Amino acid sequence: MRWMSFERQGTVSFGIVSEDAVIDVGAHYSQYKSLKALLASGELDSLGAEAATRASDYALSEITYLPVILHPDKILCAGLNYKAHMEETGNEDTSAPTLFTRFASSQVGHEQAMIKPRESDNLDFEGEIALIIGKAGRRISPDAALSHVAGYSCYNDGSVRDFQRHTSQFTPGKNFVRTGGFGPWMMTPDEIGDLDNMEITTRLNGEVMQNSRAAYLIFSFAELISYSSTFTELVPGDVIVTGTPAGVGAARNPPVFMLPGDQVDIEVSPIGTLSNTIIEG
Repeated sequence: MRWMSFERQGTVSFGIVSEDAVIDVGAHYSQYKSLKALLASGELDSLGAEAATRASDYALSEITYLPVILHPDKILCAGLNYKAHMEETGNEDTSAPTLFTRFASSQVGHEQAMIKPRESDNLDFEGEIALIIGKAGRRISPDAALSHVAGYSCYNDGSVRDFQRHTSQFTPGKNFVRTGGFGPWMMTPDEIGDLDNMEITTRLNGEVMQNSRAAYLIFSFAELISYSSTFTELVPGDVIVTGTPAGVGAARNPPVFMLPGDQVDIEVSPIGTLSNTIIEG
């Protein structure tokens, strides 16, 4: 099942994607104010099965995509989590994940413009798989970790490289407003099947820049969840962005950064494709 957040005629809602249309679950079940609230209720599966029997309400062309989860409590991002990417950036292996945080205001939805900030010409692409927490937990064991996942999505961890490298802390370069893409929807694990077979492909103006599979993660989805839950309680709607493969623009010779007018597509098979254009801001 594919779940999304969207806006139509000024009203924010969420629903189930059915072919090229959406069932407006937020309108039909108004006790749930958002997809995040539905996750917190623990009724995603049961309500989804009931709601999926309804007729679609709108064509996808009639709605505006929003980030899959609006206002998540936490967005945790893993850096240097593919060996080839670690090597291309000149970093060494670590015994624990490299984590940093994003703010909700740094995200945009599918088909929305990402903003290259006026302060920099170094906006880089990072195609990634995001996982969305569906069940709260603290000190979660790796064996139990995947049972806390509601679904997976595509993510572009857009990075303003010069600001990222001002110090050893990544936060400034990862949190310019509207520099990260999140969408187009969340796919539930039962439809994905073998998680290791998920394939990430990043295209810039149609040219393939990155390609890899989840099997090549250094720290697996389960390990990232377990480690993160050691220092914070994970709650429904939290997002963990799991790392980018080799091929980022900053590591190329010459470097390749995103410019106004560019289009960047992050495809995660079998989930779908997140597409964003770049504008100056």
